Amino acid sequence: MSADLLRGERVRLVAMDAEAHAGHLARWSADSEYLRLQASDPARPFSVAQTKVELEKLLESEDDFFFLIYTLADDRPIGTVELDGIVWAHGEAWLGIGLGERTLWGRGYGTDAMRVILRLAFEELNLHRVTLNVFEYNTRALRIYGRLGFRVEGRVRQALLREGRRWDLIFMGLLRSEWEAEDACRWRMPMNGGSIR
Repeated sequence: MSADLLRGERVRLVAMDAEAHAGHLARWSADSEYLRLQASDPARPFSVAQTKVELEKLLESEDDFFFLIYTLADDRPIGTVELDGIVWAHGEAWLGIGLGERTLWGRGYGTDAMRVILRLAFEELNLHRVTLNVFEYNTRALRIYGRLGFRVEGRVRQALLREGRRWDLIFMGLLRSEWEAEDACRWRMPMNGGSIR
């Protein structure tokens, strides 16, 4: 059992606070590439005041879990991750993640945050499945989700129009039993030249 459920190898998750965190989210919303990975809406930056209002609405639900991702190395906020739309009767939730600090893309922070939120989902919240959706052009995310055990469950063909091309919206899911098998393999398999982490 982990000593700190919300701490990974590279990141920790902090409960979202509208007052304290709106500035970070507003700053990240100025990056159109980040926004295009997050939503199908046209990329549109938000002010700190607008972001705070939206966050306050999101945080009203006691059944949704919204976190800011902080690095362990220098304790700075780099993105968000959430479990929302939880249906307790069926044990399912939607997962969303976004790294706002572009200089840290591709360095393992998102993967670590995903491992932490999945541990929370399956060990603490006792969920049965987690679902997410991802745009076809987000190949980096598709690779990460596949490595974590998510399986493609469907797609909405040509759902998005970006720069004159149509892209699919892909739905992926992970069952608790699949996560347990992947997690067990992660600790059994030699990594980093044969050492076990």
